[in-house]
Amino acid sequence: MRKLARKLPRPVKRVAKAVRRVHGMTAMNLGRIGSARPLSDNWGYERGTPIDRYYIEAFLAEHSEDVRGRVLEVQEDDYSRRFGGAKVTRQDILNIDDSNPAATIIGDLADPTVLSEAQFDCILLTQTLHLVFDMAAAIANVRKALRPGGVALITVPGISPIGPRGDYPWYWSLTGQSLERLLVEHFDRDKVSIDSFGNLFAATAFLHAAAVEEVPKRKLDRRDPDYPVTIAARAVA
Repeated sequence: MRKLARKLPRPVKRVAKAVRRVHGMTAMNLGRIGSARPLSDNWGYERGTPIDRYYIEAFLAEHSEDVRGRVLEVQEDDYSRRFGGAKVTRQDILNIDDSNPAATIIGDLADPTVLSEAQFDCILLTQTLHLVFDMAAAIANVRKALRPGGVALITVPGISPIGPRGDYPWYWSLTGQSLERLLVEHFDRDKVSIDSFGNLFAATAFLHAAAVEEVPKRKLDRRDPDYPVTIAARAVA
């Protein structure tokens, strides 16, 4: 979950991204290992696709068949529409407060009164758990809210910049082991699978806020669990 970017006319936005991307590609090709400042403080959104989003979207594409029935997503429904499409029969959006007019459920994911029991066939929880201080309570509530056979598709940050300060609290970064341990407290161990995405190059590029369009994708696709950029989990109720 991230704060929605300020809306600009699409042609203006495309031109601005292209101009910034030329600078970003040049900087990455020349090498930035000694730089003390990133290319931006917004993960690279102003120039293209953030590297962690490349991994998140690959994970969701792999499990797109799970995005079906009544689906819950946090803050917006972009991924539900993109990966679920017509398979989604009812869409809900969770937001921490009433500032989001699209939200259908308001409240803290760690609050046991926010989600009712056995409501959803799928819960998309991308880049959200690290913003909840009591992650164990949040996962318990997600498990409770899934119908039998329902699926939670979860992603969390591993090696990551914190991003713009002041938008929301950022409490945690995780590893595959920590996310698995949190999940198996509430899901059967044999119904939890963990994926780790990233490598040393990807982690370094992400810390410098390089966009996917500025680096060779073949270098992003190699996996090295010692340098996880994004941790993903599929958990079945």
